[in-house]
Amino acid sequence: MRKTTKLAFAFIALAGAVGSAAYAENVDSAKMRERTMMRLDKAMNDNGGTITFDQFSNAMDARLKKLVADNGGKLTVAQLADALEKARFERMARRIIDRYDSKGDGTLTADDITGREKKIFAMLDKNNDGKIEKSELPKDGRFGHRQWNDEGDDGSMQ
Repeated sequence: MRKTTKLAFAFIALAGAVGSAAYAENVDSAKMRERTMMRLDKAMNDNGGTITFDQFSNAMDARLKKLVADNGGKLTVAQLADALEKARFERMARRIIDRYDSKGDGTLTADDITGREKKIFAMLDKNNDGKIEKSELPKDGRFGHRQWNDEGDDGSMQ
């Protein structure tokens, strides 16, 4: 087996171990493998069907390498956790803005929130009487990706 192939397999194992440990709670490992394969496929397509170790290395998690470089060549658990948490919350914030931003300007206003609430209320008020009754709530207890609180009368989501 060639040295570069051995290095590539070692790098895959290391990247898999680090990636699995870092993302295990937040990202399904099957999705990670799929994204890794998509990056490798793209690298191979961009390079005539084969890639060198350097090209392979560049196709792997460049963000992790950038984090290490940005932190003086070493990355602590706390620094990695902070970066992962920040990235997770930025993705969540982007989804919320995308969902509520009625003007498409990338900002969230009180009017955007009220507008979205009115749309959801109208969808739930099936008999259009201006009130939501328990019978109008989804039967499976789900609306979108949230679960309705079935224990209280306040209609809050858990």
